[in-house]
Amino acid sequence: MSDSGWRSGVRDAGQSDAPRPVGRRSVHADSGNRLGAAHPRVEGPVDLRLVPPALAVWVTAAVLVGAAPGWVTGVAMVSLVAGGMLLSAGRADARPESPGDPAITLGDPAITLGDSAVPLGDPVRRRRGASAARRRGACAAWRRGGARPGAWPRISAAAVLLCVSAAAASAGLHGADVRRGPVPALAKRFAQVTADVEVTSDPRFTRPRITGDHMAPTALLFDAQVRRIVAADGTVLATRTPVLVIVDARSRRGPAQASGERSPWLSLLPSTRVRVAARVVPALSDGGDIAAVLRVRGSAPPELVGEPSGPQRFAGRLREGLREATDGLETDARALLPGLVVGDTARITPELDEAFKATDLTHLLAVSGGNFTILLALFIGPAGLAQRVERRGLAPRFGVPLRATALLGGALTLAFVIVCRPDPSVLRAAACGSIALLAIATGRRRSLIPALATAVLLLVLYDPWLSRSYGFLLSVLATGALLTVAPRWSAALRRRRVPPRLAEALAAAAAAQALCAPVVALLSARVSLVAVPCNLLAEFAVAPATVLGFGTLATASVAMPVAKVFAWCAGWPARWIADIARTGAALPGGGVAWPGSWAGAGLLALVTVVVVLVGRRLLRHLWLSVACLVLFLLVVVQPPPLTRVITGWPPPGWRFAMCDVGQGDATVLSAGDGSAVLVDAGPDPVAVDRCLSTLGVTRIPLVVLTHFHADHVAGLPGVLDGRSVGAIETTGFEEPPDQAEFVRREAAARHIPVTRAVAGERRRTGGLDWQVLWPPPDPAPTPDGPNDASIALLVRSSGLRLLLLGDLEPPSQQALLRSPAAVEVRNVDVLKVAHHGSAYQDPELIRRVAPRLALISCGRHNVYGHPAPSTVRALRAGGAVVLRTDEDGSLAVTGAGGGLSVAGH
Repeated sequence: MSDSGWRSGVRDAGQSDAPRPVGRRSVHADSGNRLGAAHPRVEGPVDLRLVPPALAVWVTAAVLVGAAPGWVTGVAMVSLVAGGMLLSAGRADARPESPGDPAITLGDPAITLGDSAVPLGDPVRRRRGASAARRRGACAAWRRGGARPGAWPRISAAAVLLCVSAAAASAGLHGADVRRGPVPALAKRFAQVTADVEVTSDPRFTRPRITGDHMAPTALLFDAQVRRIVAADGTVLATRTPVLVIVDARSRRGPAQASGERSPWLSLLPSTRVRVAARVVPALSDGGDIAAVLRVRGSAPPELVGEPSGPQRFAGRLREGLREATDGLETDARALLPGLVVGDTARITPELDEAFKATDLTHLLAVSGGNFTILLALFIGPAGLAQRVERRGLAPRFGVPLRATALLGGALTLAFVIVCRPDPSVLRAAACGSIALLAIATGRRRSLIPALATAVLLLVLYDPWLSRSYGFLLSVLATGALLTVAPRWSAALRRRRVPPRLAEALAAAAAAQALCAPVVALLSARVSLVAVPCNLLAEFAVAPATVLGFGTLATASVAMPVAKVFAWCAGWPARWIADIARTGAALPGGGVAWPGSWAGAGLLALVTVVVVLVGRRLLRHLWLSVACLVLFLLVVVQPPPLTRVITGWPPPGWRFAMCDVGQGDATVLSAGDGSAVLVDAGPDPVAVDRCLSTLGVTRIPLVVLTHFHADHVAGLPGVLDGRSVGAIETTGFEEPPDQAEFVRREAAARHIPVTRAVAGERRRTGGLDWQVLWPPPDPAPTPDGPNDASIALLVRSSGLRLLLLGDLEPPSQQALLRSPAAVEVRNVDVLKVAHHGSAYQDPELIRRVAPRLALISCGRHNVYGHPAPSTVRALRAGGAVVLRTDEDGSLAVTGAGGGLSVAGH
């Protein structure tokens, strides 16, 4: 009998009276092999039984953690009693009336046993398979046929209620940890105490913030538990209360981070106990996972009273070795590689951090399931081959059996958590990996969705505060997207002839973005349009960077030269990822503003559903899909010629532009052919970079920084990145010192010379020439402050005369009128009003200058009231047209004389 006849005969005999089970497929009959499929796998419906309990635990913990004890106790008791009653009733109804011995139907030419199937061609295997199937069929029939209707829904509801009770109890206990002890009462009195605290996280610096014309000094902070307190009256109190410790370590040179020094506080490892003299203040928000904030002032090093644990010392040596091995790499690779491997973001600059946020690549800076998946795959091989003889990975190559592989994998998981720190994404990844390893050890495969639900349930019960963590939410959403949505989208793309690897990568990036975008928009009030392509392009470099990075981590403590070779190799893919982030963030249409509220998140979820539905239809029409892709690229890239035609910005022949950078200054003087002189860089690197890009500026012969206030210099990195800059010219009054040091450091990193401007200096480039009017050369009277030391320029451009006054205040404005340069400032065409249009202006200077056009750079709703109404009235009384960036946006001046005009954007 032929092979096809054999299959047909068995099918006829087996299917005459018993139909094939619904949802099953005859894998052996369809395999095309006489002996059946080599790796049979019969997929049933997705097991979602653990999803409702996991969601119930998550919602209960989020609502009740930190709630009043009465509510927590009531919910726990009511749920426990109701769940117990339902469970008892369900078990009584579930008893079979007559279990019997159900018949086994042979609907396929194989007896299906879970994930495997036994071909009927082998009599011995057939008998064994039939016996096993009979036992399993009997058990299934007991559950399915003997139970009365409604039994299993009652049991499922009981399980959910019992989980709610457990979550309420756990939330109540963790909430009590925050409220109990003397710390909350001391915080209400803002008491000064001496406390012994145990460090529970890695110390990290806050990101720099611009406050007015100053950059707020960075502070160092870490999570800790107060173990012992000595109050001001000498009372000694023992406790165990979670707090946040903020160290304001300041000196004349500024924070240690800014000056390049490594603060001794940064060397503290988790589990270290230190003694601090601090003021206890209330936490910023009630209901959080900390009881108070301990503010430590001064630059004294920490006083150690207890050494870190052995595992933490070992992990600290590994992390320090990784930092040392990457010291010689290029700046971005040096900063990014420790973040990719162990989540160490101490070297990530604010500009690189903003670029990763703009492209939704921040998940790469937080160690996630992807890192752990790569590490496990390296050890045990791909998950789909983990239990086969053909499995790959280091473990089978060294002859390690399955159960020993699971045990070693568990040890690897524990080491991963210790080295990378127990952040939400790390815990979720470790929990899912542990469940997968348990399946390998027991020989029982489990679906990954129940594994994810189990991980969520156990982790939230262990730490209910995770239920309020946006990082944990994003981690679970991304994982759920990869397990549920991505496979369907990947299959759909493959049906449309997309290559399998590309289809998988594209589906994974799109699915994760679709589910996570509403939460990201809630946090950032922005939607990235380049997230999917940037994640797709970065994905190809993540695995090699991670594997080589772990190689660097493992060898740094024993063979530093080998570790540096690994680090050098890992630096290339790390630089690729950083370049992708910077390029995507620099695109003019890379993102759009979005309401940062739950309503905005819901709206974005609705828009995402509509886009997916429309996209499915578009994929059926090739040319329409290509047209939409081209339109999307034009929106994102916004090529200057096309943008100029559509928006009219920048206007043809523009001479002078004032960028809308918020509460700060950034003015651009066109020198022709993509070249311009920049006066001040504003407070925000992203804003000034975007303005220069829309103006088409790629070369900057000179950057003039009128003075060192942060609202004029903090945006300098956005100016220097990706552009050719010839030199930087500054004032000679180097205050504030930390900002002067910041400018010198940024210039030195890019080998850009820094010069000093003095009155009388004249320069020319292209059709542009300018003269420095202020400050006067040495010896000069000491200015009252940085504002009075601002550089003032008189600029000429093809008959157009512009006066730029920086932030000069009345004393310097009056001195300027008494200087030889006074004859130069009469009757100018355009005036850049001093100090954002503040009330501190010299009326005589305004009358002498008599501008036709007065431009004011200021931020919307700024707290300083700029521009002052009195200043605006004085300018208009002199015949000037007054325009301001907070109302008119970026401004560009064209023409000269009678043809003078200005355009806004």
